[in-house]
Amino acid sequence: EHNRILFLHGPPSVFWPELADAFQAQGTEVFKINFSPADSLFWRRSGAYAYRGSFGSWKTYLRAFLTRHHITHILYYADQLIYHRIAGQLAREMGLQAIAVENGYLRPDWITLERNGMGVYSHFPNDPSVIRAIAARATAPDLQVRYPYSFFAEAVAEVTFHLSNVFLRPLYPFFNSDKYYHPLIDYLSWGTRSWRQWRARPRTQTTLAQIQSGDWPFFLLALQLQSDYQIRRNSHYQHLSKMLEEVISSFARQASTEMRLVIKQHPHDNGMENWLAIITSIAQRHKVDDRVILIDGGNVEDILPKASGCVMVNSTVGLFSIRALCPTKVLGIAVFDIAGLTHQGSLDEFWTSPEPVDPVLARQLIWAMASTIQVKGSFYDPMGRKAAQAEIVHRLQNDLINAPGAFITPPPRLEKARNTGVPLGE
Repeated sequence: EHNRILFLHGPPSVFWPELADAFQAQGTEVFKINFSPADSLFWRRSGAYAYRGSFGSWKTYLRAFLTRHHITHILYYADQLIYHRIAGQLAREMGLQAIAVENGYLRPDWITLERNGMGVYSHFPNDPSVIRAIAARATAPDLQVRYPYSFFAEAVAEVTFHLSNVFLRPLYPFFNSDKYYHPLIDYLSWGTRSWRQWRARPRTQTTLAQIQSGDWPFFLLALQLQSDYQIRRNSHYQHLSKMLEEVISSFARQASTEMRLVIKQHPHDNGMENWLAIITSIAQRHKVDDRVILIDGGNVEDILPKASGCVMVNSTVGLFSIRALCPTKVLGIAVFDIAGLTHQGSLDEFWTSPEPVDPVLARQLIWAMASTIQVKGSFYDPMGRKAAQAEIVHRLQNDLINAPGAFITPPPRLEKARNTGVPLGE
């Protein structure tokens, strides 16, 4: 039986229509549903179906569509977009394959390709023995950066994508973007961010110099974006201020008095949250404001080798940390939160007895991910797009997505998510 693929919302680039062309060239029938102006703008192919109904009617519409067109696979970018969560549920109910495509874990020039979902719903193993077995069968991944692209190209595409949904909204009046911030407020707030970054530059540069010269021991806390689905759907924190309270209070109770906590702001933070005020208030309340420092800048790969450990909710900084053999503590749900790679004890214990990273297992994790849920390539670089598209077609056509051994059922992180209060919406 031939594969029949339904494309939903894709990345803000020409990657999606090119991927559809690559499938069609192999004789696969492709379908597309657009549910926003940006979907139409970036698809650039004929024959797409426009869904202009309410979000409440989406499940009924999609079920009928999947049945009528005998769809075998659903492809979508960003598995926690609310339309895609419904599509994933329907795929499981109907015995179809839902496949999530996302920015790669092994950045910068990798793409994630996972069956059924990522994060909480990832089927990638968290058992070290299974990871070792997969790595033993894998070939060495190409970890050289082959497909560089500019942040400017990505930023222009992102802004075009989201502002088209604002200004062309009458074309899809019921579209629910489920964005944390309204796009106009999001982008206009970058002025505030730039001003704060300029004011923080002396403090940041001084701190980075002290880190490199080893003036004092420190732990690194990697801040994520408040708007990130990784926070909203793969952690129990509704706001990062709750995480900051938990981390700083634990640090104040348990860390030695000469230890510092360096908090690194996310480079794409829009400035809507005044992290300096929030962090200063918490640190003052716990009487550690002289030992807690916010920086807005610096390269995390230069900082990690000097750190005593690194804390994050579930940022991919965790993978950089593991690869740098820096002790790592994950507070949310992350695909790399695995015994032998991350600290499995409490946060309180981490400050004085962080569990070390097993360097062999760290290498095996990269090999296992690269051969099963990562694809070498890029959404933006032309050669990177072509390489990734060919590999995605190959894996789907040969049933190699989450290849045997890397598809553990039920999702192995689901129980932890339930136990820690992650909003699952099952």
